[in-house]
Amino acid sequence: MDAHAFPVTRTDAEWRQKLTPEQYQVMREHGTERPGSCALLYEKRQGTFACAGCDTPLFASTLKFESGTGWPSFNDPIPGSVETETDRSYGMTRTEVHCASCGSHLGHVFPDGPPPTGLRYCINGVALNFTPAE
Repeated sequence: MDAHAFPVTRTDAEWRQKLTPEQYQVMREHGTERPGSCALLYEKRQGTFACAGCDTPLFASTLKFESGTGWPSFNDPIPGSVETETDRSYGMTRTEVHCASCGSHLGHVFPDGPPPTGLRYCINGVALNFTPAE
């Protein structure tokens, strides 16, 4: 991912100024928030979840579901909003999800979600901002 040029770029100092320490650890250092720790896990209103790093709309609330994992989960992203790559950290192989606009780490996608896609985009809530529908 580091060699990829993203439309939104910032210096490390700019990222540290824009993001909270927890957001920086998750989004720029590929960390994970504690399960159940983010209020967005419980967000049920209609609206859009956007990248906390660059405000790119990522997920519509209509595709959010309760996975029981402790992280906000979605069936599918807004087309073109995320990219994936293989993550071989921690002795396992997973599919990492990052923002297509700024490259920030969002979470992982797993093939164990409900219909219609069968996918579970398991996303760190601190990597998201929610805007309710008007």
